[in-house]
Formats: sequence, structure tokens, C-alpha cells
Amino acid sequence: MAEASSSNPAFSRNPVFNGKGAPAQVPTISAEGLQDMYDRPAATPSETDRMSYEDTIVKTVLMFVVLLATAAVGFIANFPVPTVLGLGLMIGGVIGGLVFGLVNAFKREPSVPLIMLYAAFEGLAIGSISGFFESQWSGIVLQAVLATLAVFGVTLALFASGKIRASKRATKIFLIAIIGYGLFSLLNFVLMITGVVTDPWGLRGAVVFGIPLGIVIGLFAVLLAAYSLVLDFDAIKKGVQAGAPRKYGWSAAFGLVLTLVWLYLELLRIIAIFRS
Repeated sequence: MAEASSSNPAFSRNPVFNGKGAPAQVPTISAEGLQDMYDRPAATPSETDRMSYEDTIVKTVLMFVVLLATAAVGFIANFPVPTVLGLGLMIGGVIGGLVFGLVNAFKREPSVPLIMLYAAFEGLAIGSISGFFESQWSGIVLQAVLATLAVFGVTLALFASGKIRASKRATKIFLIAIIGYGLFSLLNFVLMITGVVTDPWGLRGAVVFGIPLGIVIGLFAVLLAAYSLVLDFDAIKKGVQAGAPRKYGWSAAFGLVLTLVWLYLELLRIIAIFRS
């Protein structure tokens, strides 16, 4: 099967994760040296300062701690009643998250402060948005969180069991689909802010054969996000197998959080359209 590289710029722009990095040079060792190495206790990835699954998980959790802390601030500002402060935090969070997200996505060398700043601003945005949605539809945030965890868990289980893999052909289709989805989202946003479409959901509010278009588009986006998770898992696996430096665990954590945030927002919107 042809190898596929992740579409997530946090992974695709770094040779560590796309399988294009140069293999480590193996020095010539004598028989006595080999025996001495054999007799020593095995070194863990942390002791060799190499990337590992465990270390990547820890870094991902640390990012979520920061994200959830600022998300709580944004949520409180917009719940139970949306406020001007909540709106300001939402706008500031979106702008900050976008700026630091782009900076981190296109940096070859991970920067922990910049990654944490992304998590902080993204948390403000998600928390404010979640607080607003919760004020309109009680319980929707918990539903979206559970749905996100379910999609993540199922995707991880399928990937770990080998039942689903990233292929070059599937990734090409994915890239075409995500470009199309991005263009649709941009068009929908422009039509909404210009007042051409007055529905709160824009074109997503249109009904086709009795089904809101937003639900169809939303489910399509969830499938894209799920396959993006597969690409992320594959990239992390390649990084660990290649013995990437431990610092790149931060790049892996950033890429994974980026995808999970996207997945959560898509599910939150789908549930809101269902309930409205």
C-alpha cells in the first residue's frame, strides 16, 4: 500500500512525520561492544530523548489542561446569558487561535510557548462558543463532548487494530473533499455577513428532501475530521518509529488537538441544527 502523508500542516511540513526523514546512521561496533550493549538494561524513549507514544499523550493532556482552563473562562462569560464580555472573548479567542494556529502549523521546530498560547486562545474561543450554545440548548455541550470522545475512541480503536489505514489514494480524495468543504464554508460565511442569506445557519439552513442541508454537510465534515485523525495517528506512528527527537511530541500534540477542536465544533453545530 502506498504511504500517505498527513494533510495536517503540523505533520505534513515536517519530514519527521511524513517518512521522508533521513534514517539514523548506524556506527560500526565490535563484538565486545555489542555484548556490552546486550548486557545493559533497555533504555526507555525518555532516557534516549526520543519521541514516544506516552510522552506525546502527556503533552496532549497538558495542552488540553490549558485549553480547558481558558475555555471555562469563556464559557462562564456566555452562560447562562450571553454577554458583551463573552462576545469579546469569543472574537479575541478566534483571532488569537487562528494566528497562533497558523504560526505553529508552519513552524518546522516546535515552540512550547507558542503552542500553549494557541491552546489558551483556542480555549477562550471554544468556551465562549460553547457557553452561547449551552444558553440556547441546554445539555448540548455535554452531548458534543461525548460525541467527540466517541468518534475519537472508535477511530483510534480501528486504527490500532489495523482495520483502517491511511492510503495515498484515500488521502488524495480527502484533500479534494476538504478543499471543497473549505470553499463552501467560506462562501456560506460571506453570504451570511453580507445579508444575502438571512438564515442563522446560512446555506446550512436550507432543507433538501425534508433534511436540513447543514446536517448532511456536517456529517460529511465529521467523516473528514475522522479521517484526519487517522492521518494524525499515522504521522505520530511514523515519528515514533523513526526515533524522532522528543521535542517533536509537541508538534504531534498540537496537530492532534487541532483536529479534535475541529471535530468538536462540527459535532456541536450538527447537534444544534438537529435541536433547532
